Amino acid sequence: MVQQVQTHPVYRAINKPLAIWGVERRLFFLALVIGGATFNYFGSLISGLAMFIGLYGVARWATVTDVQMIRILMNAGRCRLEYDPGKRDPFGIEVLPQ
Repeated sequence: MVQQVQTHPVYRAINKPLAIWGVERRLFFLALVIGGATFNYFGSLISGLAMFIGLYGVARWATVTDVQMIRILMNAGRCRLEYDPGKRDPFGIEVLPQ
């Protein structure tokens, strides 16, 4: 009996992150909001633009390096440590004569 090969089309848009100007959208809006807040706080357009451009550069690097980096970092704080050597009770070693 001959088996037929089945193919299933996978579209590229499904696997691509949603990005604005090459940056993941959440990071882009975070940089935009912090840049706007800096502008409002200091009253200087230059400081707002500098903050936005700096955060945009960091977000661009994070998106190019690993899209899921922010999700991993945010979830890492919720995980408890499996092993902490500082909390281990000391134990004694006894050598038996042969």
